Amino acid sequence: MAKTTRKRKSAPSARRRASKTGGLDESALREIALQFPDVADGTTARGIAFTARGRLLTCAAIHASAEPNSLVVRIGVEQRARLLAAYPDALYLTDHYAKHPAVLARLERLDRESLRDILGAAWLFVAEKAEGSKRSGPKRGKR
Repeated sequence: MAKTTRKRKSAPSARRRASKTGGLDESALREIALQFPDVADGTTARGIAFTARGRLLTCAAIHASAEPNSLVVRIGVEQRARLLAAYPDALYLTDHYAKHPAVLARLERLDRESLRDILGAAWLFVAEKAEGSKRSGPKRGKR
């Protein structure tokens, strides 16, 4: 009788595992970020980055106080408190970032819907700042 061999299934890749558990990678971040109006990919040698209307929206957190694979997401202080309460496992602050209008995000602990919500709040904050700077313009003195 002939011996049959079954192919052993390999373990799922880290990327596939992450998608099953809700974690995201940089390609998912890029896909979601670029869905917002006026968002551009500003990735540099220091890491992934996105701008909205010429202003920073999110980028790789490079300060030593941030956990590996974290993002800095620009957000108003009021919205930051709401988002920290809504996503306590995915969002956090360190002393360094607490003084800035920003929150830190653990990308691998977010799902697409959560990231879209967070980036949407950030986009509104950044777009409002960009619009405000256009309106005020340079101040001119009397001649």
